[in-house]
Amino acid sequence: MDDLVHRVALVTGASRGIGAESAIALARAGCNVALGYNSSKAEAESVARAVRECGQKAVLIPADVSASAAAEMLVGSTEAELGPVDILVNNAGINPVYAIDELNLERWQTTLQTNLTSSFMLSQRVIPGMRERGWGRLIMMSSVAAQLGGVIGPHYAASKAGQLGLMRSYARLLAGTGITANAIAPALIETDMIADNDNISPDLIPLGRFGAVDEVAELVVHMARNAYITGQTFNVNGGMYMS
Repeated sequence: MDDLVHRVALVTGASRGIGAESAIALARAGCNVALGYNSSKAEAESVARAVRECGQKAVLIPADVSASAAAEMLVGSTEAELGPVDILVNNAGINPVYAIDELNLERWQTTLQTNLTSSFMLSQRVIPGMRERGWGRLIMMSSVAAQLGGVIGPHYAASKAGQLGLMRSYARLLAGTGITANAIAPALIETDMIADNDNISPDLIPLGRFGAVDEVAELVVHMARNAYITGQTFNVNGGMYMS
């Protein structure tokens, strides 16, 4: 297992939920953390305080990951404040619910731009430096929707399935460079997204409960530490999907 002390992690969507807990878990493991967030500044500041309470540095970077300039802004600001990015957690995403008849090209493109294209752009931006230094971790926060289709819609399922293909391609192409690429596919983790959806119940889960954010975050740290795991999707879903 690799030591993460003084490593630099960039976590997108870090103001709440899985992103926030992952950022704090990485800080506990010794990482300095850049917190990418879109609009929830107060929540992001709370996460930054938690990171600093772990004895690590934190920097807040406001950015809409769907914007074309977001990757440069996020990575450039991280490098300027903390140093080169060692660990990238592509966590930012949206999950608007649309019926098939409500789904159009604009809504499709917005979802893929936010959930998938941002993962590609950010990864492309950090890979050259990781390869030069001989160490890097690419972590995609996908979803059980990539495997089962889910209840949100084709746009969301496709964006999350795309992350898995992106991850596997990077894992194969970068094998031997010191860079690993992996994904986590959570299902029904107890976050604001779950709380806002009246149609989602623990009854959908074989274990009979929602997952906790720390149960996902601990895997983020494990992936960052482990140098021999690459190209893998870790299912954190209470048995909802069994591969």
